Amino acid sequence: MNARKILSWIGIGVLALVLLIVGFSSFYVVQQNEYGVVLEFGAVKDIKTEPGLYFKAPFVQSVTTLPKTVLLYDLPISDVITADKHSMVLDSFTMWRISDPRLFIESLSGSLSNAESRINANVYNALKTVISSQNQEAIISGRDGLIVSLVMQNIGSSFDRYGIEILAVETKTLDLPDDNKDAVYTRMISERNNIAASYTAEGNADAKQIRNAADREVEIILSEAQAKAETVRAEGDAEYMRILSEIYDTDEEADFYTFMIAIDALKSSMTGEQKTLILDADSPIAKLFY
Repeated sequence: MNARKILSWIGIGVLALVLLIVGFSSFYVVQQNEYGVVLEFGAVKDIKTEPGLYFKAPFVQSVTTLPKTVLLYDLPISDVITADKHSMVLDSFTMWRISDPRLFIESLSGSLSNAESRINANVYNALKTVISSQNQEAIISGRDGLIVSLVMQNIGSSFDRYGIEILAVETKTLDLPDDNKDAVYTRMISERNNIAASYTAEGNADAKQIRNAADREVEIILSEAQAKAETVRAEGDAEYMRILSEIYDTDEEADFYTFMIAIDALKSSMTGEQKTLILDADSPIAKLFY
C-alpha cells in the first residue's frame, strides 16, 4: 500500500469523524419533565415544550434545559409581628413552576437560584403583610387556610413578569415563641371559659323563663279542667236528683226508696266475722224491723 492510499484512508476517516461529530451536535433530545431552550450566540432562539428529538444548527446553536415540573422552595424560619404587636415564629414553603421559559430566562437569566431569591423576598413580604394585619388570637384560632388564602391574594400576579407561577404557599409552623407560649394559651383558655360561662348563664336564664311559662300554663289548664269537672259533677247530681224525683213521685215509692237505702246501709255495716249489730231505737234502720 503506497503513501497516497494511506493518506486517502486517513482523509476518509477524518471526514467520517467530522460528519459524526456534526451529526451528534445537530440533534438533541427534550425529556417529558423539561423545557428545551435553543440559544444562538447567547440569545433565545427557540423553546421546545414537548418531548422529542429535535435538530439545531451545529456549532452555532447550543441547547440548555429548564425544569418543567413543580418545584418546592422552603423559606427560612423567621419571626413575624401580628397586628397587636406580638411575635410569632413562621416556617413556610412555596410550590412553584416555570410557566414561561423565555420570560424566565430574560428576567432571571434562567437561574433557579435567582428565582428562589425572588420567591423568598416576595412571598415573605406577602406573609408578613397578611400576618401583620391579623391579631395573634385570630391567627391561632383560625388556622383553617384563611392565612394562606390571603397570602395568595396578596401575591396576585406579581410573579408573571418573571415567567413564574406560584401554585401554593403553605405554613408548616405559625406559632408562638416558646418563652411566652404557655402564658398566651392560658389567657386564651381563660377567655374561652369566661365566654362559655356567659353562654351557660344566658341559657340557664332562658331555660328558667321557659319552665316558669310552662308551669303557669299547666296551672291554668288544671284550674280550667277542675272547674269544668265541678260543673259536670254538679250537672250530673242535678240530673240524678231530677231522675229520682220523677221515679219516686208518690209516698209509696218514696218509702220504698228509703227502705232500699236503709237495707244497703245495713248491708254495708255487716262486714267481717262479727255479724251482731246494735242499733238505737230511734235509728232509721231499726225502724225497718218494727
